Amino acid sequence: MSLPAPQANGVEGEATTTLVNNVETTQITTVSTTTTAQILDANPDDIPGELTIINENSASEMDVDVSHEVHQEEQAATFSIAVDNSFQRASSLPVSLEPKYKFGYVYDDAMLLHSPQVDHPEMPARIVQIFSKLRKDGVLKYMKRIPIRNVKKFEVLLVHSEDHWDKVDAIKHMTREDIILSTSYYEHLSLYVCEMTTKSALLSCGGTIEAALAVARGELSRTFAIVRPPGHHAEPEEHMGFCFLNNVAVATRVVQQLTPIKRILILDWDVHHGNGTQRAFYDDPNVLYISLHRFEGGTFYPCGPFGGLDQNGVDEGVGTSVNIPWPSAGMKDGDYIHAFTKIVMPIAMEFAPELVMVSAGFDAADGDDLGGCHVSPGCYAHMMHMLVSLAGGKCVVALEGGYNVEALSNSCLAVARVLIGDSPPEMPPLVASEDATETVWAVAMQQSKYWNTIDVKSCEPKEEYGDDVVSFPELLKLHRQNYLFETLKMVQVPLFPDLEERFNSQVLCSEDVMDKETLVLLVHQFGNLRVELTGAMTCEPNQELSYLIDSTRQLVSWVESKGFSYVEVNTLPKPLNANTPKRSWQELGRELVTYLWDNYIQLSRAKNVIVIGHGPGCAAVMELLAKRTQNLLRHAKAVCMIVGDTEVPEAPSASREMRDWYMSNTFVAVPTGHRLIIEGRVKSKHGMVVQFDEPRPIKLLSRALPSMAEFIEGKLSPPS
Repeated sequence: MSLPAPQANGVEGEATTTLVNNVETTQITTVSTTTTAQILDANPDDIPGELTIINENSASEMDVDVSHEVHQEEQAATFSIAVDNSFQRASSLPVSLEPKYKFGYVYDDAMLLHSPQVDHPEMPARIVQIFSKLRKDGVLKYMKRIPIRNVKKFEVLLVHSEDHWDKVDAIKHMTREDIILSTSYYEHLSLYVCEMTTKSALLSCGGTIEAALAVARGELSRTFAIVRPPGHHAEPEEHMGFCFLNNVAVATRVVQQLTPIKRILILDWDVHHGNGTQRAFYDDPNVLYISLHRFEGGTFYPCGPFGGLDQNGVDEGVGTSVNIPWPSAGMKDGDYIHAFTKIVMPIAMEFAPELVMVSAGFDAADGDDLGGCHVSPGCYAHMMHMLVSLAGGKCVVALEGGYNVEALSNSCLAVARVLIGDSPPEMPPLVASEDATETVWAVAMQQSKYWNTIDVKSCEPKEEYGDDVVSFPELLKLHRQNYLFETLKMVQVPLFPDLEERFNSQVLCSEDVMDKETLVLLVHQFGNLRVELTGAMTCEPNQELSYLIDSTRQLVSWVESKGFSYVEVNTLPKPLNANTPKRSWQELGRELVTYLWDNYIQLSRAKNVIVIGHGPGCAAVMELLAKRTQNLLRHAKAVCMIVGDTEVPEAPSASREMRDWYMSNTFVAVPTGHRLIIEGRVKSKHGMVVQFDEPRPIKLLSRALPSMAEFIEGKLSPPS
């Protein structure tokens, strides 16, 4: 089915416009038994004051500010809206972006107008809290706000029937009496409706389309559609399960119609099976649908056999539906990561999508009683991190479920941080449960019929080995310790017990550390492990062909050639055990570096100290500058940071003296296009910032070393 040319939308519903102080003011009245503040369960001052409406005469979308004055006369909530006619929103045309934005998001307060008359899990506060959390954390400053619009009828008909469109469209014409009389009908479908349900559903679907098109057309790398009502339960002929239109399915079809992208992966990690999405693409070989969901033999919502592991598609679509059906509640991080590494990623890599769409429900999050599972924000971040490695990073995340507002917003923040390029957080050791390993094994046996990458043998449940296991990071640390001993006769630095437990053998120094005039301190994490796989696209390593990339060897050779003393700190702590207090590796790394400065470096005879941070170690270096300002001003000659693609820590602002010293004595190496550089200018108060045409952080240190060495030697030379 081909799409007609894009057309402008008209407004739905009625609005009264008056001219107040030369500003158009529009009043929209919506029926509700609660005030806006009660619906949102939030302080009105914290509610984002933006709402998008469509002007009936101009057929264009505009930004408007919503005042939170609410009138309850006849249980009607009235919003006063000031319209700015100068801003014209796009419809389905490409989003016009400034070059500095690589990421984007969709959000609009108008989707709050779909509101229940009684307490309900799918409440407006869900997206309010997400938006507020992302804004307060600073994530949104890196993301372009994508104009939202109503979905068009011909777009909806790419997935849904015309009868389905008419059912959703008819809701806007229902009177209050109609709504009351139809309550039992909609409750049977796990739905509620109000006068503004149609408007919110159209915006939710249209916003997801715009988020997907922005990525598919190459205007943005990744986007996050913060939309409601959700969509993945909406089937081609029926609305159900809090869903009216299938946002992700419609957006997928529009992308296939309007862009060259045809092969799309839809990953659905909502705790409920996305029956509507799977049914929409059940015979389509170009759309791979993978769902991880609580199934319980077909007794968990939406119920029935359709979400079973043997429901794999029909006709040309056989094999492109992959269900990972959890047999019980209580699934945890280890279970989801196990499923991702054994099933999701191998199949996704073999499929090789051109675009990844994530039906991101967060009702499996720990604390969500409706889902009854225990997935942490960190686990969602790690799953997201794996997904953005596909399709050249082109990824669209669209909100589905998630009904514990705090757990929902925290999980969304973790995902959003990965979308803008941050690394996922440290996780404790993860072991899949018996239920999960059995399920993944059964899925592997089923999917191995269709996918060559699935290694059934590697998925077979195995016996636990307990304390007889040594992790790869620990092996790499032992290798590093041996290499530095043989090269520079470096020895281990004693630490106090709390740090010794997490950093044993990770802090090394040369034998002359207390005697040399010049000392180099490197704060980093161990090199990258490169693994060759036993078969194409599998997750099993070939030990004979796997190796470690150690990017610091050239630096060590330079230090040795100059006769400097050397201290090296690896800030990646040993794994947590049951008795270890849970603290982030960032916090522990900062504490470790400060301890070394106080107890060793400042007590040595070194008059010239060079501090180098590599990758995640940069944060610990900046913390040291802030905590030991005066000592550093006396002893340090240069600070160098090889930041890679991570965020550069804020420049120190403790005193004017430190700020001036920092600007004069700092070397910062970043890849070309790093977000520290905007339109050719450094956006923060750092010293010498040098760009290198090397996007891979592991190789950036080698590329930057000649320039960094020249900078350091210049600081060590007496002034002419």
